[in-house]
Amino acid sequence: MKQKILMIEDDPLIRNELDTLLQSNGYETAAPEDFDNVIDQIKAEQPHLILLDIKLPGTSGFSLCTQIRTFSQVPIIFVTSCNTDMDELNSIMLGGDAFITKPYHTAILLAKIASLLKRAYPVQQSGQMACGGAVLRLESSSLDYDGQSVELTKNELKILYYLFKNAGKICARGDLVEFLWDNQLYVDDNALSVNINRIREKLAGIGLTDFIKTKHRQGYTI
Repeated sequence: MKQKILMIEDDPLIRNELDTLLQSNGYETAAPEDFDNVIDQIKAEQPHLILLDIKLPGTSGFSLCTQIRTFSQVPIIFVTSCNTDMDELNSIMLGGDAFITKPYHTAILLAKIASLLKRAYPVQQSGQMACGGAVLRLESSSLDYDGQSVELTKNELKILYYLFKNAGKICARGDLVEFLWDNQLYVDDNALSVNINRIREKLAGIGLTDFIKTKHRQGYTI
């Protein structure tokens, strides 16, 4: 199945250029032309990634990004002619994952898209992983143990994917934060602890206790 990229760009020439570029590289594309109900269109399209301009008719990319983050962690790349340090800082602080200025280099844009998609959707890399009697099912975003199953959120799946991939090794907190959010400078370190605690509670609910071990001042391991 092709991954869908939603282009929120009001310039028809740039929109058509992006559409051609993305489709020729194997992506499905969509683009709102009515900017009065962009949020409803995002919810309807369910894109894998969003390319977002800052200056838009009747609204701004910053405002849209803030609204999107209330219901989705879909990767967002700001693609804009606004090129000040404050513009870039605001884009990251409001929940953007990357910031690319126009005129953009197509190879760099495609590389950033591929990197964020790979980071956000490990579910598409393989079917399942096993460790200590637990089976992580990537396609269904769930974990099985002793005949029981528990559903996982996207971040919970990504944390467990990283730990399973590095089973037996200590995974540093900073590495996990970077894998999850791509830019640990702007992420509250407590967010990782909250996610780990939620995973532990879910695993305990199916009888899997002490699966994720904390290594003091080092990180986590399974």
